[in-house]
Amino acid sequence: MQVSETTFDQQPIMIDGQEVLEDWIDYNGHMNVAFYVLAFDRALDRVFDRIGIGVDYVARTNNSIFVLQNHVSYMNELKLGDPVSVSFQLLDHDAKRFHYFLQMYHGQEQYLAATAEQLAIHVSLDSRRSAPFPPDIAQNLATLGAAHARLPLPENAGARIGLTRKSAA
Repeated sequence: MQVSETTFDQQPIMIDGQEVLEDWIDYNGHMNVAFYVLAFDRALDRVFDRIGIGVDYVARTNNSIFVLQNHVSYMNELKLGDPVSVSFQLLDHDAKRFHYFLQMYHGQEQYLAATAEQLAIHVSLDSRRSAPFPPDIAQNLATLGAAHARLPLPENAGARIGLTRKSAA
């Protein structure tokens, strides 16, 4: 399934329709860290459908996408029943991999709750090894990449983890 250039706007792909469920709430009274990753993953499934690498693609080709790295940052709490919106921005891609940035927002109040930066790879499920994207999917990523190349790099993209120390003055 190849997409046309008009399929992807020069804006991040927005995925709405999730809400914080009771099972996602921890003993602190807010969404547990693990469920932020689940909510990102569910939104990503819908993005993958648009790119042509969703569950139908896996069934048809016996190829899939594996996440190699995931860096999640938590900015603000989400609580029971809060609506969730997730944006997806493609940062880079090559013949087998793609690098993207996800931002999770409170669906009504629009504050940034969390971000996830991920690197994923295309894999043959037969060999369990990386494999190049087929031409139509490579073209979809190129089309999306061209649209998203015009966007500013998200503020937290490429963030490193560590303690910040005040210098002795």
